[in-house]
Amino acid sequence: MASMHKPFHRRDFVKSAAGFGVVLGLAGSATGAAQGMYVSLHSSLVGGKVAWPEFVRLAARVGYGGADLNLAGAMKEGLEATRALYAELKLRVGFTGLPVTVTRDEAAFKSGMAGLEAAAKFASDVGCNRMAVVVPAASATPKPELRKTLKDRFTEVAKVLGGQNVRLGFEFLGPKQFRLKPLTEFIWRMNDMLEFAKECGPNVGLTLDAWHWHHAGASVADIIAAGKSRIVIIHVSDAAKMAPEEVKDNQRLMPGEGVIHLVEFFRALKQIGYEDGISPEPLGRIPASMSAEEGARLGLDTTLAVMRKAGVIA
Repeated sequence: MASMHKPFHRRDFVKSAAGFGVVLGLAGSATGAAQGMYVSLHSSLVGGKVAWPEFVRLAARVGYGGADLNLAGAMKEGLEATRALYAELKLRVGFTGLPVTVTRDEAAFKSGMAGLEAAAKFASDVGCNRMAVVVPAASATPKPELRKTLKDRFTEVAKVLGGQNVRLGFEFLGPKQFRLKPLTEFIWRMNDMLEFAKECGPNVGLTLDAWHWHHAGASVADIIAAGKSRIVIIHVSDAAKMAPEEVKDNQRLMPGEGVIHLVEFFRALKQIGYEDGISPEPLGRIPASMSAEEGARLGLDTTLAVMRKAGVIA
């Protein structure tokens, strides 16, 4: 398709609208508990200052319960080395990104699919059974055409992932900046994305980012209705009070610094029985001058504080 020649990245929309488009629940115990929610180190907190596998060692040093998986870096290190790293540090394995570009032309999609089974098997074998992918909120492609193309492709992806016991989380994008004209709206509301996910496979659900949940106008009731089986991955940050037209994706705050109802957000996650990673993703909040360790510690401390306030940890 001529209109699908460019890959979709959130940062592209920040620049222009012309593209395609610590153990939780066991306070005081050792990190890496086998059950319950845990805070997982996300790359947005370290500003590219730490490479893999030192990223995982940093997570353990600061006190995280897990570390999100850099799939390419881990595969380069090897399966046994990656398993041993997480085991030695007593960390759980967080989510990783889908290693297939679904929103480009057919050749690019097929190229990514060629290596997906091996990548999914590797991820599953190291204990990572969750992958995330961003679904565009708008596009130059007409919605019916785009929906058919993405549904067909994501269904194919989901079948491969399902064979390796891996779930896929669709991330919807709430801020208005992602659907400005001349682009045509695609899917950006939580419930609409959930329905699309269900069409693509039984192992497909949502990457629920509190930032996008807030800016898309979603509710606690939406989280509860989605349930544990369709909430795959959690990202958290906070937002300042501002008009929808002013919101930019890289203006996030740390959990507890803004107006998002994160206490209710976490209580809803506990109610549905969510037991996987919580990845702080405060895009734009970490100063360039801040060290990787300081950024990681800030992300952990603020996230834990909100979760304690919500009563989901002691």
